[in-house]
Amino acid sequence: MTNNKTIPDMTQDEILALIKREVIPAIGCTEPMCVALCVAHATEALGEEPESIQVGLSANVLKNAMGVGIPGTGMVGLPIAIALGALIGKSAYRLEVLHDCTPEAVERGRQFIAEGRINITLDKEACDKLYVDVVCKKGNRRAEAIIAREHTRLVYLCCDNNLMLDERSALHGASEGDSHTDLTLRQVFDFATTTPLEELEFINEARALNENAAQEALKGNYGHELGKTLSRPLGKGIMGDSIFSHILSVTSSACDARMAGAMIPVMSNSGSGNQGIAATLPVVVFARENHNTEEELTRALVLSHLTAIYIKQSLGRLSALCGCVVASTGSSCGITYLMGGQYEQVAYSVKNMIANLAGMVCDGAKPSCALKVSSGVSTAVLSAMLAIQNKFVTNVEGLIEDDVDRCIRNLTLVGAKGMQETDRMVLDIMTHKKC
Repeated sequence: MTNNKTIPDMTQDEILALIKREVIPAIGCTEPMCVALCVAHATEALGEEPESIQVGLSANVLKNAMGVGIPGTGMVGLPIAIALGALIGKSAYRLEVLHDCTPEAVERGRQFIAEGRINITLDKEACDKLYVDVVCKKGNRRAEAIIAREHTRLVYLCCDNNLMLDERSALHGASEGDSHTDLTLRQVFDFATTTPLEELEFINEARALNENAAQEALKGNYGHELGKTLSRPLGKGIMGDSIFSHILSVTSSACDARMAGAMIPVMSNSGSGNQGIAATLPVVVFARENHNTEEELTRALVLSHLTAIYIKQSLGRLSALCGCVVASTGSSCGITYLMGGQYEQVAYSVKNMIANLAGMVCDGAKPSCALKVSSGVSTAVLSAMLAIQNKFVTNVEGLIEDDVDRCIRNLTLVGAKGMQETDRMVLDIMTHKKC
């Protein structure tokens, strides 16, 4: 199931580095973990527990951090993530910053919040959709940390007028993807199918982590329990007991657990745990039940994850377009490959996905994301089934063009620019609800 086209060594190395940079473990929803990480940076610079913490957030970070469970706490939202970032957070852990959380730490965090030591504001002047500005104070001492553009990218750190880092100028002018390798879907496919297997084995950690998250979800009562519902007699009676239903159940189970705050690491993609789950588990389940080889599965996972990364390069990390569209497009490519598809069929699956899911709105990270992930991966399977039969949406229909890379650009243009007003309206509704 490979082809013989080769890729120049340097380009191959760049792509490999890109994947390893974008596919990393995370505990909990990545936006509150990003905020906790920024707090940890500021606290470490201060060198002591802060008396007060001021947090300024871009609208998209606020949107995705409001309604999710914080792992190990039994609590929802930003205040406890901020408190724990100061009390037990370790910046070296990156998106696993709260790895050392204990019941005692949670109780200290509750007290920290009760004392009114945290102030969270919307930064309307934020220079990027992903922007976190944290100021920690103790007496006359002050430390400030800023994370921007990427969930782990520290761009500013200063304590008591001692400037430790300032890379804020890099945020102005250049777009998010400018420092990344320019990709095409052809390059993505060739990399996944021709790179020596030993260089790709690292991707199997995504399989291990995300499968474990799905299994753990079945042991508890997380979120809306979509995964458990699909695996019960009622779910099987309606959806059947098939590869398709198993893909939906396993994938949504992992999402259930993650969004409800289970203390379970998942492998993220482009800063999103749900994207990592959706790019991984449909491919894993299909490969297992279709009796594909370990090599085929490894290459399919790389194809899935790299496709998602490629799309995210022009869409941006946070947007009004739901990330499940991106990740599910990746998994559709992986499944098509596992069905025996070559580049042409993989491109067809991308077109089918874009024609169906373009415009799905992101209304923040929350337990019901499991429903959107389920919608995305169900479409992924249908798109792959059509693609392997050389059936695809044509260039006279909607956003689709003959050139698959232009199709992707059309999708990301709609998501990044066309839906900006939608994004503002969603945020306005979310921040003015009476809960």
